[in-house]
Amino acid sequence: MKIAIKLILITVLLLLVATISITLRSSHLFEKVSSSREDDVNGNQANVIADQVQNSFTDIFDKIRQSGDILYRNFPTEAMRDSALDLSFKSDRDLISVEVLSIKSGQPISLRKVINDAYLKQYDLKTEFMTQLRQSRPFPFNVVSAGEVEIRNSTIPGGAPLLTIGLPLVKDENGNITDIVLADIRLDRIQKLFSSISERIIYLVDRQGRVLAHPNEKLALDAKNLNYIPVVSKAITQSVSKGQMKFEDPDTGETFVAAFAKTPFGVTVISQVPEEIILEPSRHVRREAFFITGLVLSAALFFIILFAATLTRPLEILVEATKKIAKGDFNSPVHIATKDEVGELASSFDKMIDGLKERDKVKTLFGKFHGTGIANKLMSGEMKLGGENRDATVFFSDIRGFTSFSEKVTPEDVVNMLNEYFKIMVSIINANHGVVDKFIGDAIMAVWGAPESHGNDAANALKACIQMRVAVEKLNQERIAKGQPEIKIGMGLHSGPLIAGTIGSDDRMEYTVIGDTVNMASRIEAATKAYGTDLLVSEVTYERVKDLFISELAGTAEVKGKSEPLKLFKVQGYVDESGQSIIVETKYSSYTAEAADKVKTH
Repeated sequence: MKIAIKLILITVLLLLVATISITLRSSHLFEKVSSSREDDVNGNQANVIADQVQNSFTDIFDKIRQSGDILYRNFPTEAMRDSALDLSFKSDRDLISVEVLSIKSGQPISLRKVINDAYLKQYDLKTEFMTQLRQSRPFPFNVVSAGEVEIRNSTIPGGAPLLTIGLPLVKDENGNITDIVLADIRLDRIQKLFSSISERIIYLVDRQGRVLAHPNEKLALDAKNLNYIPVVSKAITQSVSKGQMKFEDPDTGETFVAAFAKTPFGVTVISQVPEEIILEPSRHVRREAFFITGLVLSAALFFIILFAATLTRPLEILVEATKKIAKGDFNSPVHIATKDEVGELASSFDKMIDGLKERDKVKTLFGKFHGTGIANKLMSGEMKLGGENRDATVFFSDIRGFTSFSEKVTPEDVVNMLNEYFKIMVSIINANHGVVDKFIGDAIMAVWGAPESHGNDAANALKACIQMRVAVEKLNQERIAKGQPEIKIGMGLHSGPLIAGTIGSDDRMEYTVIGDTVNMASRIEAATKAYGTDLLVSEVTYERVKDLFISELAGTAEVKGKSEPLKLFKVQGYVDESGQSIIVETKYSSYTAEAADKVKTH
C-alpha cells in the first residue's frame, strides 16, 4: 500500500471516529433533553386544557341547574314558567334539552322537559328524536342518583351532535338524591376547545374512554371508544389525576409521548405527540454534524493529498530511477533538492549512481536486477441486476381502432399521430409523479409508486387519467380542424404489490415492474372496450380514492388468470378542495361497447 493512501486512511479514520463519537453522544443527550422537555409541555398542555374544560363545564352546569330549577319549581301559571325559561334555557344556544326526573325506587320518572326545536330542525329532526336518543343511548341514571356528575357523548348516526349531562338536583333531609336534571348540549360547545390541528393531538374522553372531543371531529361524532389506547386505558383505570407515559399506538405502530389530566367531572384530557417529531431536531443536528464532517473530510483529504504528493513524488522518482538502474541506465540522477530525510536520501542516491558508474562490478550486479512496475487500477461501479417489492398503481392505455387506422394511412402519418399523442400523454403522466415504463405499439404502460412513492400514488394516477380525458378531447378538436380522424382511448388502473427493478443481462438491461398487479391493470384496460368507457379502475384502487373522486360501479368481469370476478368502477369526475363534485366527461368518454379479448362481463 502506498504511503499516500496510508496517510489518507489513517487521517480519515481518526476524523471519523472522533466526529461520529461526538455526534452520537451529543445527539443522544439532545434527545434526552427534548424528551424531558416534551413531557413537561405535554403535562402543561393537558393541565391547561383540563382547566378550560372544567371552567366550561362549570358554566354549563350552572345554566343546566338554573333551567332545571325552573322546571322543578311550581309556578302559579305555565306562562310564568315559560317566561322564566325565556331568560335561561331559550336564550342559551348551547342548551338543546333539559329534563327533570324524580328518582323513585331507583327508577327515573320524568317530571318536565323542554327541547330546543330550532337546533333539531337544522338536522331535519323532530322532537321525538330525543326519545329515540334515550332509547338508543341509555343514560346511567344510577351514577347521577349516587351524587356523581355524568357526561356522555350522545351523538348517533343520522342524529345531531350532542353531549348528555346528568346532574343531581334535589336532596332529601337524609342527603339522598331525589331528583336529577338531565340535559343535552351542543357537541361543538366543547369540541371547539379541541379543534386546533397541530403536531400535538389533544382530545377529551369520558370514564369509559369514549371520545367527547377531538381534533379529528369524526372520532367525536362516532363517539369512538379509545380505551384500547394505552394512555387512555391508564387514565381511566388508575386513581391518579395526572400522569405521563410513552406508548405505541396499536393501530399504526407509531410511538407517542403522552400525558393526561382528569377533571372533577369524570372526563379526562389526553395530550400526545409523535416521538418522531420530538426526536427530529436532534436527528437534524446529527445530519448536519455528519454533513459538516463530510466537508471537513473533503478539505482534509485535499490538504493530505497535497502533503502526500510532496512526500511521495520524490519517492516515486527514486523508484523510477531505481528501475532505470536495474536496466543498466546510470545516466538519470534524481536531483531532489528538498531539505528533509527524502532530500538526504536522494542526495545519497545520486552519489550512489556516481559510484556505480566507476565500478563495473556494481554496474554488472545492478544489471542483473529486474525492476517491477506499480500499476494503479481504477475501480468503477458496476450496474447490478435485481429488484424490490413495492406497492404501486399501474396504468395501461390503448388507442381504440388503431389497427384499422394504421391500415388506412401512411406509416409517416401513423408515426406522426403517435408522437403527437404520446407527447401529450407522457407530459401529463410526468406532471402527476408517474413514470412511463414502456410503449407497446400504441399502448402506454406507466406506474405510480416505483421507483419511489409520493404517498398518494393512486390519487395521482387517477388525476392523470382525468386530465388525459380532457387532453384527448382537445387533441381531437385540433385533428378535426386538420381533417384528421378522431382518437378514442381506453385506460385501466389497478393497485397492489409488484416487483420493481432492473432486469436483463450485463450487456442489456432495463428498469421495469412485473407481477400480477401489472397483468390485472392490462386486463382492466382491455375491459374498457366491453363497457364502452374510456376509464375503469379496480376495486382496490377505488377503495384508495373513493373519497376524492366521483365513481360508480360499472359491473363485474371475469378476466383471464383470475378465478373470482372483478368489480370495476367508472370514474366521472373528482371532488375539489371545497367539497364540490366536479364532473369531467367528454363525448369521447363513452362509446358503443364491443367484445373484448380475455374479458367476460356480467
